[in-house]
Amino acid sequence: MAPSHALRCCKRALNWIPVLFINLVVGWSYYAYVVELCVYTIPNNAERISYLVVFHVFFTMFVWAYWKTICSTPASPSKAFGLPRAEKELYEREEQAERQQEILKKVARNLPVYTRTAGGAIRYCDICQVVKPDRCHHCSTCEMCVLKMDHHCPWVNNCVGFSNYKFFVLFLAYASLYCVVICATVIQYFIKFWTKQLPDTHAKFHILFLFFVAAMFFISILSLLSYHLWLVGKNRTTIEAFRAPVFANGPDKSGFSLGFGRNVAEVFGDEAKYWMFPVVSKHALKSGHFPEGLYVRMQMLSQTFSRPPSASPLVKYLENVRVSPCESTAGKCPGNSERASGHVEDSKQKHCF
Repeated sequence: MAPSHALRCCKRALNWIPVLFINLVVGWSYYAYVVELCVYTIPNNAERISYLVVFHVFFTMFVWAYWKTICSTPASPSKAFGLPRAEKELYEREEQAERQQEILKKVARNLPVYTRTAGGAIRYCDICQVVKPDRCHHCSTCEMCVLKMDHHCPWVNNCVGFSNYKFFVLFLAYASLYCVVICATVIQYFIKFWTKQLPDTHAKFHILFLFFVAAMFFISILSLLSYHLWLVGKNRTTIEAFRAPVFANGPDKSGFSLGFGRNVAEVFGDEAKYWMFPVVSKHALKSGHFPEGLYVRMQMLSQTFSRPPSASPLVKYLENVRVSPCESTAGKCPGNSERASGHVEDSKQKHCF
């Protein structure tokens, strides 16, 4: 028991090495730019100040988005997606897979879950012991099921998914712009050092290496950013891009697409003025407030299945518990051309979901 715990702690500590590496590179780039370039190399005060202002704007946004991606706790399924005690005991006693699926199908009928495995079975996580909501997957590194999981990123030591996908895309965008600013402002001094127009000083190595590192990172980050912007426009995750989600009528890579505008709003929020900032830009449901959005969504889904939402155990359960902003998930009715979603407004706030 103790060796297993020790190995797990060592593994978690090792997972921070890529994050440490990135922070060391960023820290050195800050020193090389601010001290070696702006303080020791640039002779003109106006140029020095303008460079420092622009640099710090993009540096701040880059670091802000990066640490928001790292520090955001992955959203996991709510307790409503766990098996009730009676069904859980039956499931654990049952040895035949067919009988287990019958139990899961009975439970899933009362849940807003519409995707299946490739074989048409209910998606169930034996480790977390929950019926997986649509777009939810189990992360072996984080040891939990993650809502709208895109991938586990070692460079942020975190799962990229529902709770931080916007922050991750902004991190890539600002990292690219950070590299562009460095390359654009350093290149003239890079050329001067390279062609011996400036004397050899301790700043030479830092400026030459800074340009090469920034250019290298820009090329690699830009390709990744382009790919994720394409995913945002399609409302797909990396997992769904490689393996299409399976609905009752078969696999459909565009199963969650709402049209380009709504797909972008799904990630960045409904208010464009917040898109550039690594903040939650949707009017998130507050803890302790009944999730009207989920209730309306289930009402809309019930029109397809002719089942009153008020009869659902999930609704009855949610009416009596405190639900956090990340505990509701979005799905799609089989055969529908768009995801069932909507807005509920009251006198105080508008809830988006």
